[in-house]
Amino acid sequence: MGSFANFHKRSIEDRDSFWAEQAKTVDWEIQPQQICDYSNPPFAKWFVGGTTNLCHNAVDRHLKDRGDQAALIFVSTETEQEKTYTYKELHAEVQRMAAILKDFGVVKGDRVLIYLPMIAEASFAMLACARIGAIHSVVFGGFASHSLATRIEDASPKVIISADAGSRGGKVVAYKPLLDEAISLSSHKPKAVLMVDRHLSEFAKVAGRDFDYAQAREKHFNTQVPCEWVESTHPSYTLYTSGTTGKPKGVQRDTGGYAVALASSIPNIFQGKPGETFFCTSDIGWVVGHSYIIYGPLIGGMATILYEGLPIRPDGGIWWSLVEKYKVSVMFSAPTAIRVLKKQDPALLTKYNLSSLKALFLAGEPLDEPTAKWISEGLGGTPIIDNYWQTETGWPILTICNGVEKAPSKFGSPGKAVYGYDVKLVDDQTGEELAGANQKGVLTIEGPLPPGNLQTVWGDDARFVNTYWKTVPNRMLYSTFDWAVRDEDGYFFILGRTDDVINVAGHRLGTREIEESISSHPNIAEVAVVGVADQLKGQVAMAFAIAKDASALGDAAARLKLEGEVMKVVDNQLGAVARPSRVLFVSALPKTRSGKLLRRAIQAICEKRDPGDLTTMDDPLALKQIQDVLG
Repeated sequence: MGSFANFHKRSIEDRDSFWAEQAKTVDWEIQPQQICDYSNPPFAKWFVGGTTNLCHNAVDRHLKDRGDQAALIFVSTETEQEKTYTYKELHAEVQRMAAILKDFGVVKGDRVLIYLPMIAEASFAMLACARIGAIHSVVFGGFASHSLATRIEDASPKVIISADAGSRGGKVVAYKPLLDEAISLSSHKPKAVLMVDRHLSEFAKVAGRDFDYAQAREKHFNTQVPCEWVESTHPSYTLYTSGTTGKPKGVQRDTGGYAVALASSIPNIFQGKPGETFFCTSDIGWVVGHSYIIYGPLIGGMATILYEGLPIRPDGGIWWSLVEKYKVSVMFSAPTAIRVLKKQDPALLTKYNLSSLKALFLAGEPLDEPTAKWISEGLGGTPIIDNYWQTETGWPILTICNGVEKAPSKFGSPGKAVYGYDVKLVDDQTGEELAGANQKGVLTIEGPLPPGNLQTVWGDDARFVNTYWKTVPNRMLYSTFDWAVRDEDGYFFILGRTDDVINVAGHRLGTREIEESISSHPNIAEVAVVGVADQLKGQVAMAFAIAKDASALGDAAARLKLEGEVMKVVDNQLGAVARPSRVLFVSALPKTRSGKLLRRAIQAICEKRDPGDLTTMDDPLALKQIQDVLG
């Protein structure tokens, strides 16, 4: 067995000693007394009895050796601002924010809701909460009032931190009216609202409730706020999963387990080293932003880039220019973003010196093989490493751990099970494990979930058990709700959600399989496939595609010609049973702001049903296009 195989095996079979070693990579005020308490499955408690602090591990412990090193690099192409904070400067700003929160009476265990754009103050706020033991709940900036209200209701924050506005593609999005309406809709009322005024949008203050951040900051020029040492099992934050029906699920994360998981992942998965620069293009409203914009890189002693803007503004080379300027060694983005860049001038990929870049990591949705090949070739062979995980897990479940042992990527696969994860493929009808190669099953994880994964659903232990642990028949396994296969080499391939399976005349087809096939046509940039109810076959597949070159699709005959070509590709690759009933062409696909396809909404439109809650949608016109092409 190779070194990674041994590394992974030890993490499962000799769990406590393995994680005791990993725990040495963070600072503890009191050392853990017990590595893992799994006496009450499926609830796992990690590093029991130990006390630590996320902010100390991300900021304070680096002051001695790298206080003058860059820690936070804020870049906004929306407001044309660029500012670098050293670890010392970040430490000072976080203490000022912490002092403001303490002035509002925030103490350990209180909740603080953060509703901010991608600005430096958002990172100060998150780290300040961690510093004093408050539990932050970040809500994606610009979320609609109703969605924001449900999160205020559930988290019941003592303080909300917000801004006058955000900006996207040069268009100002006013936050304050959305926030005011959300507070009016919620039965919970915060004690205070702290406003960061970016001077993008005028707003009215609510007397006695709203306070100006700049004024409050001036009062605390040199205020010292020590870190609050908290139990390892103390909640660090809640983060609400998007796209759920009914009451949103607040994923609850611990402190010690999360710190250890992230500290371990930076060298072992991302090959990051202290003093290097990490550029994650996500948003702090999503789990990737929590783990790999804010906490992970800083815990690892790296500089981290916080970027506000689009990947194509001022042009499609902006991200690569930042890689060159700040000598980025690790970059983390999403397949959606790469598919957007695919439409830009390919010369932009070779315009900048990208020699510092060790690898480009992609996650958030399945990475199709054509996109992976395109970006790999465009970056001159820079390793493209897919990784697969969830809001619930906090860090990757599947990827290539090149920091442990170099291994090749396989296009279309996020890789192998990461250390700590006892991944099993099981039959969805019987719960039996599928140990052989190339068998399709539900991707599950044997408990205990490793450090850094969710402790429970905020305020609802029963929902945690019933949602994640009781869906596989006859087994107590955590379900990812994703279909997958594993090949002879142990590489997994994700086939789509278990609830996105299309049943065509008794044949079960994953939307991912069909999408990948359609994407291999040379004139297809992006595609979404949904199952639509059909009286004869139960369901049929319907595809909505974006052409790389749409100039030739001006008339119906041209569209029918391309549709026929695409269907022939699917016939040849998957068989006639997988052929979509239609392939219709649009210029945009409906997605959430985090870049996930809204397949449920597309399916509902196809079936002439109400698409439901669309508050997370990025571009409402994309769904109207679907309606228009359906006629």
